[in-house]
Amino acid sequence: MMSQLQKLFQRIDKSKIFQSFVIAVIVVSALTVGAHTYSLHPTVEFALNWMDVGITAFFLIELIIRFIASKGIKDFFSKGWNIFDTIIVLGSLYPAAGSTMLLARLLRIFRVLRLVSMIPELRLLVNSLLKAIPQMGYIALLMFVIFYIYAAMGSMMFADINPVLWQDVSISMLTLFRIATFEDWTDIMYETMAVYELSWIYYLTFIFLTAFVFLNMMVGAILEVMSEEHRSARELKADNNSLPATQGQVLELQAQIAELKTLLSKTSENKNTPS
Repeated sequence: MMSQLQKLFQRIDKSKIFQSFVIAVIVVSALTVGAHTYSLHPTVEFALNWMDVGITAFFLIELIIRFIASKGIKDFFSKGWNIFDTIIVLGSLYPAAGSTMLLARLLRIFRVLRLVSMIPELRLLVNSLLKAIPQMGYIALLMFVIFYIYAAMGSMMFADINPVLWQDVSISMLTLFRIATFEDWTDIMYETMAVYELSWIYYLTFIFLTAFVFLNMMVGAILEVMSEEHRSARELKADNNSLPATQGQVLELQAQIAELKTLLSKTSENKNTPS
């Protein structure tokens, strides 16, 4: 009985119609959360609250279906996305006092993140980003070193010109972050150029390193991991029929063809021999 129920839930879980319906419910859930931020008629608020309860119940049922469809607790929680979905669903159930509480609304906002676990393309992007974090971490460390050096230099040279922007290293780093995002950085440069004419070298070299070199290094690290993830995904989707034959399989096929030719020639000789 349990085996039949498990097979039934496996068919439901793998059904494209069911998956599409889950995605639709997630989108509706996101819209209801956003609707609560507006001043609505009490009747509409009442309907949204009941809809939110129904959506929460649906997510719980969907999680139970996936749990039963799996091969057991260990198999279910061996997948990181199942753990993620469990936390999101159980988090949206707390507190039990209702959706009017701020904490419950904040927790239910994260149900939108379930789109990531439902859509394979989004899962691929998130997995690529997570795997690229170690490489990005070293790039970020190098960026911090450059920021710190330039912040110390800026504080030493420009603190007297504008203490609001260059008073100490920490404030100077915030100013440099503003420059790296191109937020009115020319106004800052022209202010210091009025005192130090060659201070433009300071800004241009900093922008070249941060906006061009380090940013492209970040993008390159992510693209490299994404290409590897896409290649792995294609290999997993490919079945045995689409895989190229190995040299051993080719040799075996040639031997079988040679054996068939030998049998055909013997059969032909037997037919031609007079009885």
